Amino acid sequence: MRKLLLVTAMLMANVMMMNGAKVKVTVDRVDPTDWYVGMKNPSLQLMVYGKNIANVTDVTTDYPGVVVDSIVRLESPNYLLVYLNLRDAQPGTMILKFQVLGKRVQVDYVLKAREMAGSKRMGFTNADVLYMLMPDRFAQGAGHNPQVAGMRTYKEDRTQPSLRHGGDLNGIREHLDYFNELGVTALWLTPVLENDSPDDERGYSTYHGYATTDYYRVDPRFGTNEDYRRLCDEAHAKGLKVVMDMIFNHSGFEHPWTQDMPTKDWLNLPDWLKESQGTSNPTGTSFQQTSYKLTPVKDPYASQVDLRETVDGWFVPTMPDLNQRNPHVMTYLIQNSKWWIETIGIDGIRMDTYPYADAKGMARWMKELDEEYPNFNTVGETWVTEPAYTAAWQKDSKLSKDNSYLKTVMDFSFFEKLSQAKNEETDAWWQGLNRLYNSFVYDYLYEDPDHVMAFVDNHDTDRFLGNGRDSLMLKQALALLMIVRRIPQMYYGTEIMMNGTKEVTDGNVRKDFPGGFPGDQNNAFTREGRTQAQQQMWQWTSRLLHWRKGNEVITKGKMTQFIPFNGIYVIARQYQGRTALTILNGTTRPATMEVKRYAEVIGKATRVKDILTGRYYDLSTDLQLRPRQSLILEY
Repeated sequence: MRKLLLVTAMLMANVMMMNGAKVKVTVDRVDPTDWYVGMKNPSLQLMVYGKNIANVTDVTTDYPGVVVDSIVRLESPNYLLVYLNLRDAQPGTMILKFQVLGKRVQVDYVLKAREMAGSKRMGFTNADVLYMLMPDRFAQGAGHNPQVAGMRTYKEDRTQPSLRHGGDLNGIREHLDYFNELGVTALWLTPVLENDSPDDERGYSTYHGYATTDYYRVDPRFGTNEDYRRLCDEAHAKGLKVVMDMIFNHSGFEHPWTQDMPTKDWLNLPDWLKESQGTSNPTGTSFQQTSYKLTPVKDPYASQVDLRETVDGWFVPTMPDLNQRNPHVMTYLIQNSKWWIETIGIDGIRMDTYPYADAKGMARWMKELDEEYPNFNTVGETWVTEPAYTAAWQKDSKLSKDNSYLKTVMDFSFFEKLSQAKNEETDAWWQGLNRLYNSFVYDYLYEDPDHVMAFVDNHDTDRFLGNGRDSLMLKQALALLMIVRRIPQMYYGTEIMMNGTKEVTDGNVRKDFPGGFPGDQNNAFTREGRTQAQQQMWQWTSRLLHWRKGNEVITKGKMTQFIPFNGIYVIARQYQGRTALTILNGTTRPATMEVKRYAEVIGKATRVKDILTGRYYDLSTDLQLRPRQSLILEY
């Protein structure tokens, strides 16, 4: 959809005379590729790319309802920013006229009607279960092209964990029924935008998608913008939402901005690129990598050097750090997120590396997005394991002097405590499931615990199972994830006990989903293709997810937790006279649950059903629990 509208033969200007020398001016590209009328913020920034485009003396249009507010010439002569006001504009094709020394170049630019008002776009909520997947590793669709012409050097090799494997958007679309069978309600795809970086000599590629080289184009190896829209439309038709992964902190090294910076402050700390002669090799240069320590961003005593290293340092040498303090950069990024919402119809955004970017710039983005789409939702990756830190990033938090306007944050405390608890016996104080209890006690720090996303693993962590197969502890983890006051996120393949660790490479926790690719011996998308252990885990998980779907006890109910007692952790959710009682034996030995201790949530209930197995239990007497047993009793 980088519409050939952009580029009608349009875009080559005639040779002009300037100061006695010939200056060739071209208009090669315009971002955004098109736009929408009727936005609350009528301002539109056009970033025009072209050889010597800064030599343009004026930009005008006769299109009704459109006013050219300003023209901004940047330090590079090959960019021009044109700010328009579209307050009274109607849909149609606008002609932009670029003046150069008495000559004029005309560019067609399409203004579109919005499909719906921003207030009608509904984001993901705590009623959803997000299923995170990596397009390159999930499934390959029919007609896949293993070598897309025009891309920098790459190859698909499924034997290499850090090279591309060939999954694509059509592969995901062809398996939409699987997600409904499983019971998830929203799909979070890791980034799908163009990552046109070459494979390196060590056998690494940007299959993961976190090195954007074009903010308005789906990576051709995944498909087209139209394929993305089709996936979203068909997902919606099946009751599934789609969450888009974005990265404002950094781009990919091969983005045009790296080799030809619009301004010297478009990127943070770019001077080392002169020393490296424009390469991504930092050896012998003044390259500054981020410290990866996010605490200085909220530390009231933070030194300037610590804060600078966190926010301005580059994530890695191949990912240029964008400067969100530059208002033109931030406007570009804000518009980009709106464009994807309007063009594809996404239902949410997951923002990568959230605290690494400038906090005020990101708050401006969130505030404007919330004004345009008040019922939309964005979750930010806030990777610090202390609840107080995470809570301070949430919208309207009283813990922060500056409002982030970020509705949803990620609960790394839950992840960390669960990762520790799975290897421990639950004792009377701190070990095992006490860690989870002691994490939830700090929910008073959050403005809204229902806008916190919890997970047991993801693409940046070891798989929950590590290199093992402990299904009992995995069931406890998922039972907790699905019943507490959180938005739950699953990682693809957890339902069939996919395992792996990062000790050698990240690719070992990002393995291909079995059955998603031609030639796979096993097809875990089907019952027949799963092993007995995989099927048991899949069926158990599916039962839990379908029970949760539409269950107001979980989405609206009061939560009561009990200090783990005799190794048993109990959490109740209650709403309009209904109760869901989760009971977890956090030990590797049989345990007895003293029913009377929980009388305040059990009340007069006696014969109750475990939704995980369908078995009935008698709450008029103490319960005998097997090692690591999980129960969710409904009454």
